[in-house]
Amino acid sequence: MSNYVKKGRAEEAESLLEPKCDVTGFASQNFLEMLRRDGLVRSRNATLTPLTDGVSSEIYRVDDQERSFVVKRALPQLKVRDEWLADVSRNRYEQMYIEYVGGFLPDGVPRLLEEPNDRGYFAMELLGPEFTSWKRLLLRGEIGIDHARQAGALLGSIHARSVGDAEAARVFDTTPNFMQLRIDPYLLTTGSRHPDLQPFFAAEAGRLASTRLSLVHGDFSPKNILVSTARMVLLDCEVAWFGDPAFDAAFLLNHLLLKGLYHAPRPMGLDVMSRAFWRSYAKEIGSTLDPHLLSQRVARLLLMLLLARVDGKSPVEYLTRAQQLDWVRQFTRARIPAQQFGLHDILDQWFAGLSRIEGEP
Repeated sequence: MSNYVKKGRAEEAESLLEPKCDVTGFASQNFLEMLRRDGLVRSRNATLTPLTDGVSSEIYRVDDQERSFVVKRALPQLKVRDEWLADVSRNRYEQMYIEYVGGFLPDGVPRLLEEPNDRGYFAMELLGPEFTSWKRLLLRGEIGIDHARQAGALLGSIHARSVGDAEAARVFDTTPNFMQLRIDPYLLTTGSRHPDLQPFFAAEAGRLASTRLSLVHGDFSPKNILVSTARMVLLDCEVAWFGDPAFDAAFLLNHLLLKGLYHAPRPMGLDVMSRAFWRSYAKEIGSTLDPHLLSQRVARLLLMLLLARVDGKSPVEYLTRAQQLDWVRQFTRARIPAQQFGLHDILDQWFAGLSRIEGEP
């Protein structure tokens, strides 16, 4: 992390997460005028402040006299190195996901504000300073086992509640969207960059695309989870899809394992967090899905997603040392063709291996 050599690890994490200062793109005077025409903004002095530097959407805080809220609009082309186009209709699917989950977990998602439909954006409550990004905490090294348990219970509840829901299956029949945002950039692209592994990635892409079991968030990661002492709130549901719940569990575990690599060789407790998440999740889904069978699909996806965050279209930004990237490649390339898909074995071997990685000088 050459850009942050004079900072401590916690300060580096803050630098990686600092919001941008310039209001550009769609958040211009024209966009403010649209908000006024739609009745969401009432003051001529209303302001927009960017909240994240995410790659798939633009998200802004709106301050309008005594009112503050958030607006979000999906981008037609994601802000990554490779060309990555996606249908902006996902903006509406995100709203519907929040509405669906809010029906039985009202504190688990943000409250939506009323606004005209199909305007290319939506508005929601602004979560106050008492909330912190779970990603921010993990990069700082603030490891909370309760957060992992809460995340497992939250995800498990969504999956268990939606299993067999024919209406959810109809509403979230979004496979083309999921192909654009997940299967192609994570699986197919990574397979194309590792030709000897391409058949494994292609087979998994086909299996995943044809599975219909429950409502999938599609981006269930610490950056999309805000925590406070009272609530854990799930954000960024634009990849919502009725498919294989194994994807969400693997996606979250992928991030926990990579955070462990970021902190290596210091043992930060992310191995304990990973197991706590899985136990909580498995307990929640136990009456509707078989955790053992699911764990095998989770393990296969986990290995592929780990490699995808190094060589896919969306490489993880906080792993910058060649040794870290090589570790991911060696670990996954040794196990994918061998079909070593035991989830607990993968967790054991990953975290045991991290203790042998040299820290930064």
